[in-house]
Amino acid sequence: MATIEKRLVGGSDRWLVRYRDPNGKQKAKTFRSEDDAVVYMAEIITDIRRGDYRDPRAGNTTVGEWARKWLDAQGHLKASTRARYEGLLRVQILPRWGGVRLSNVDFLEVQGWVSDLGKTLSASSVRQAYRVFSLLMETAVRSDKIGKNPAAGVKLPKAASSEKRFLTLEQVEALADAAGEWRTVILTLSFCGLRWGELAALRVKRVDTMRRRITVAESVTEVAGVLEWGTPKSHQRRSVPIPRSLVDELEEWKAGKDPEDLVFTTRLGAVLRNMNFRRDVFDAAATAAGLEGLTPHELRHTAASLAVSQGANVKAVQRMLGHQSAAMTLDVYSGLFEDDLDGVADRMDEARVYKVGTDADVVKIRHTGA
Repeated sequence: MATIEKRLVGGSDRWLVRYRDPNGKQKAKTFRSEDDAVVYMAEIITDIRRGDYRDPRAGNTTVGEWARKWLDAQGHLKASTRARYEGLLRVQILPRWGGVRLSNVDFLEVQGWVSDLGKTLSASSVRQAYRVFSLLMETAVRSDKIGKNPAAGVKLPKAASSEKRFLTLEQVEALADAAGEWRTVILTLSFCGLRWGELAALRVKRVDTMRRRITVAESVTEVAGVLEWGTPKSHQRRSVPIPRSLVDELEEWKAGKDPEDLVFTTRLGAVLRNMNFRRDVFDAAATAAGLEGLTPHELRHTAASLAVSQGANVKAVQRMLGHQSAAMTLDVYSGLFEDDLDGVADRMDEARVYKVGTDADVVKIRHTGA
C-alpha cells in the first residue's frame, strides 16, 4: 500500500514515500528525515484504513477561492440572504482570510479575529460574520478539503436581546387612523402578523373574505433596488385568520381587481416598498400616534401579543406567523406566555373538586387551601 525509498538528492539523503490513494492514484512525498517519512507513511496508511484519508494538497485552496465556489453553490438561498452573505464575505471575512490556505486557518487565530471584530461591531454583527465563516469552513470539511472546522467552538459575544414593542389595541387604532388611506395596511400587519414582503406580495386570489382566511404563499424583497419574488421565509405557505372587523376594509381594497392583482399597491399601482412606505406614510403616522421610532416589523410582534392575549396557544401563534417550529415561537415570544402559566395554575385550582359526605348526601367543595 505504501513504500519508503532512500534517494540521494544534491549530495544529501532523501526519503520518498509512495502510496496509492483510495481512488488508486499514485501519490508521493519527499522528506529529509527517515523518521518523518515513517511517521507520515503510518498516518497515511491509518487514514486510508479508517476512511479518513484526504488529499494533502486539498487544503492548499485559499479561503477566497473556496468562498467563491461556496457562494456559487448557494442557489437555494433567498436573494436577500445571499446578498447579506456576499456583504459579510466582502467586508468582514475575505479582507482577513481571503489569501489564507484552508489548511492554515487556525482556531486561535479565528478566536482573535472574532475578538477584533467585537471592538468595532455590535455583538449581533460579529455573530453574523462568524456564522458565515463557520459555514464556509464546515463545507470545506464536508468536501474533504480539511479535516475539521477550525471555527468550531469559538467563543462569541453575547447578543443583547432587543426589547420587543407590543402595541395595545388602542395604539393600533391610533396608528391606523394616523395612516389615513393606508389604515388597512396597518391593521392587516397588526392583526394578521404578515411580514412586510408577504403583505406587499399578497394577491387578490389569496384573500378569502368569505372564509376569513389569507393564504400566505409569496413574498417580495428589495435587494439593491431590485424586487426579488419568491416563497415566504419558511418556504411554506400558510393560512392566516382575518378578524371580522377587517373583512369589509379588505373587500374595498380587492374591489375591481383581477385575481392575480396585488391587494396593496401604491396610488400608481406599483409594488409597495418598505423604505418608501416608511418615508412617505409610516414614520409620520407613528409620530402622530405617539409611537415615534416604531417599525412596520413591530406590528408583527403586536399581532403575536394580541393573539396570545385573546387565548391563542403557542402552536396557533406559530402557524399564524409562519415559524418553522413552536420552539422558535417560544424563543422569540417566551415572555408573552409567562402570564399564561399563571392562568393554567388558576384553572387547575378551579378544577380540583373533592367529594365529601355520604352517598346520600354528597357535597362538592372547591379546594382552596395548600
